[in-house]
Amino acid sequence: MALHEKELIEALSSSRILSSMITPAVLISACGTLIFSTSARMGRIFDRVNVMKSEIEAIVSGKISYPDERMAHLKDQIALQRRRATLIHKAMLALYTATSLFVAASLAIAFNVAYGSPEQAWIPTLIALSGGICLFVASAFLLYESRFNLRFVNRSIDFIEFLEEKGSEIAPLSSKP
Repeated sequence: MALHEKELIEALSSSRILSSMITPAVLISACGTLIFSTSARMGRIFDRVNVMKSEIEAIVSGKISYPDERMAHLKDQIALQRRRATLIHKAMLALYTATSLFVAASLAIAFNVAYGSPEQAWIPTLIALSGGICLFVASAFLLYESRFNLRFVNRSIDFIEFLEEKGSEIAPLSSKP
């Protein structure tokens, strides 16, 4: 067996390759978890928009009280959901990009350990750092999106309080004989 082939077999059988690939694998797992939860957030936005669509249909058909106030509230809420969906989409894009870069970094580490040289060690590091930047960007989008979600919840609570107030104004009038 030639010396080069023997070195190659030793490099490939070395545990250095697997141990070097562990860090990107952990980051890939983190991205997967964030992708899963972010997809669920997008699903919740879709569900909320469908509920608002049903409310608008009820307003248009005249089945709900306070149609002007409800329509204004719903238009505001739909605009918030649109912004949230856009932010979620951008976060998903960054998360998928980060995952791809971490997989590429893991493969680059394996190739560098097996075939590369110390002078080429910066390549997997650069790829992994790029993935880290994408993961950071995705986290920033998700943090910003959560503020819109809080705004949505607060505005919904405000509207519920408005309806309660209107209901309490009507209730004493309807209880008179």
